[in-house]
Amino acid sequence: MADSERLSAPGCWAACTNFSRTRKGILLFAEIILCLVILICFSASTPGYSSLSVVEMILAAIFFVVYMCDLHTKIPFINWPWSDFFRTLIAAILYLITSIVVLVERGNHSKIVAGVKAMGAALKHRVKGLRSQGPFLPLPAEIV
Repeated sequence: MADSERLSAPGCWAACTNFSRTRKGILLFAEIILCLVILICFSASTPGYSSLSVVEMILAAIFFVVYMCDLHTKIPFINWPWSDFFRTLIAAILYLITSIVVLVERGNHSKIVAGVKAMGAALKHRVKGLRSQGPFLPLPAEIV
């Protein structure tokens, strides 16, 4: 029994790490790191805006785990490409609004850096949402 568990672990590890080498995996990991940097900048300047980065980092980590463990094929009643697209669209809009508000307010250097990073995150979310879905988003099976 222990031998079969030990032999299945490397296959499971390989399946999980294969996603992190794909374009979507790299983008999701970069999104998590960027949210962490924005969280640090917002926490240093205005802690009131840091909740957006926390929520986006948690959602990106959830999607990363779902895609990494191949759970999106095991949970077919959720349309994962559309969910990821709307998550990135909402994140881009919220980061854009937050960065404009932070940049309009006068403040210290970390507040300016946080606003610029959030503006970059908004642009990255927009590009990621468009590129990771391909040229067209797939329609649900009920419509086709």
